[in-house]
Amino acid sequence: LTGNEPLTILPLTSEMEEAAAKAHYKVCDHLKLEKKQRRMCRRDPGVAETLLEAISMSALECQYQFRFERWNCSLEGRYRASLLKRGFKETAFLYAISSAGLTHAMAKACSAGRMERCTCDEAPDLENREAWQWGGCGDNLKYSNKFVKEFLGRKPNKDLRARMDFHNNLVGMKVIKAGVETTCKCHGVSGSCTVRTCWRQLSPFHEIGKQLKQKYETSLKVGSTTNEATGEGDISPPKKSIPGHNDQIPRTTDLVYIDDSPSFCVMSRYSPGTSGRKCYKDKNCDSICCGRGYNTQSRVVTRPCQCQVRWCCYVECKQCTQREEVYTCKD
Repeated sequence: LTGNEPLTILPLTSEMEEAAAKAHYKVCDHLKLEKKQRRMCRRDPGVAETLLEAISMSALECQYQFRFERWNCSLEGRYRASLLKRGFKETAFLYAISSAGLTHAMAKACSAGRMERCTCDEAPDLENREAWQWGGCGDNLKYSNKFVKEFLGRKPNKDLRARMDFHNNLVGMKVIKAGVETTCKCHGVSGSCTVRTCWRQLSPFHEIGKQLKQKYETSLKVGSTTNEATGEGDISPPKKSIPGHNDQIPRTTDLVYIDDSPSFCVMSRYSPGTSGRKCYKDKNCDSICCGRGYNTQSRVVTRPCQCQVRWCCYVECKQCTQREEVYTCKD
């Protein structure tokens, strides 16, 4: 193959189809989804792969954004389940980054041709070969938003915690939507722009994570009120005044939380604490070591250095040895 042909799906035998379906269903069952979510997962073979990709992408981005802080997005073991049971600002970030990850991954999966039920943005069907040929296949945010909203469920009426989670899910999706850019490519003789193909492209997920981290820093503590006309609950500033809190009414783009976070300094059901954590002397040791101080250890490391590109196709480096100090929080 030259690489220019449109991708085609080879015909499968009934045995191969059955094996593929079983593998796909197995992944959906392994994810321990709710009944409706499992049905949505099973109806398109590409959904299971996209869900796994979204989970991994969201977790890695969370750990990257919080790598220098007391809570470094520790999600292994019981920590994740315990955090999700509470309404901390860290929980708010987890819901937002997860919905953003799924929205981003699904839109990209559509434009990459990995889904049966969607294709390029604005493409009427899979026969939109011109877009594929020119690489002008837009990320399908329209389908992705519709899928994620259905997958995550409708807005609850009265339960404050459920409304908080729903609100933060929407914040993640809105950050994705706000970051859509239009990319264009010119086609013509000698670089002229006699024909131009344009498509919509999502921002890199690192940029999404950065924006959600900023929203985490300015997140608002909320309470609950009831609309007397409709009887439905709504999110509002807390009834009791909080020192340093200006009782600002949360906007649809603000992350919200209902419980004050623990310190994350010592091991608990929510995190492993900061004992033994590596820190950076002039950057975060005082903060993440929680006043306990830190140990200093000197070690010798060898790294590639003085690298040069050699004709034509390889990089040549020397090996340099240097002594460095490593700082870790005391118990």
